[in-house]
Amino acid sequence: MSAIPEVLFVCVHNAGRSQMAAALLHHHAQGKIAVRSAGSAPADTINPAVLEVMNELDLDLSQEFPKKLTTDAVEAADVVITMGCGDACPVFPGKRYLDWELIDPAGKGVDDVREVRDDIDRRVRGLLAELIPGA
Repeated sequence: MSAIPEVLFVCVHNAGRSQMAAALLHHHAQGKIAVRSAGSAPADTINPAVLEVMNELDLDLSQEFPKKLTTDAVEAADVVITMGCGDACPVFPGKRYLDWELIDPAGKGVDDVREVRDDIDRRVRGLLAELIPGA
C-alpha cells in the first residue's frame, strides 16, 4: 500500500452509490485516505435525490460529476469497491476488491435514497476503521 491508502468506488453510472460512498469516506477519513469514484457507463449528472440526501449531512455534491472508469484509476487504487458494475470493472492481480451489494438509487425517492446513504455510511465507517485503525 502507498503512504496513504487509495480507495476507488465504482458503480455503473457514477451518479449515486459511488458518489455517496466517495463523499462519505472523504468526509470521515479527513485526508488519511485518497478517495475516487467512477462509473463503467457514467450518467450525465448526479441523481438529484442523492444531492438532496447528502446535503442533509452538509456534504455538497453539486460540483461533482460522473466520471468514466479508467484502467489507470483501478491500477492506482489499493482497494476497489464495486457496487453493481458487474463484469465492466477491470480486475488486476494484487488489488483488493470488495463488492457491496446496494440498492440502485436511480428512480427512487428521497426516503429510499436516504436508506441507501445510511447503509453506505455504515460500510464506509467499517472500511475506514479497517484501513486506518483508530481514525
